[in-house]
Amino acid sequence: MRRLELLRVEHRDLDSAIAALAAAGGGDQMQIARLKKRKLRLRDEIAVLEDALVPDIIA
Repeated sequence: MRRLELLRVEHRDLDSAIAALAAAGGGDQMQIARLKKRKLRLRDEIAVLEDALVPDIIA
């Protein structure tokens, strides 16, 4: 659970950083792209951890 919360915080921080760089206008596009890729990897890792926490229910 602690790891999941840390990933969520980092994901939110990356979202803020990306928005700030985009708002600045002169942001480095390569840096923004790297941050977006990192954010996507975090989202995938969060999804895996959340799926592991929720038991499969066979209907």
